[in-house]
Amino acid sequence: KRKSTIEPVFGIIKSVMGFRQFFLRGLDAVKGEGDLVCIAFNLKRLCALAK
Repeated sequence: KRKSTIEPVFGIIKSVMGFRQFFLRGLDAVKGEGDLVCIAFNLKRLCALAK
């Protein structure tokens, strides 16, 4: 069940947003970068739903 709900999100982040790899090193930095990518995805989705 989890696979069907989360996989499209990663697919959109990789293909549409062009995020393929992390550019920072270290666990805290990667977590922060991942958070920024998720925030960007959510804002993009929110704008699309608001139209």
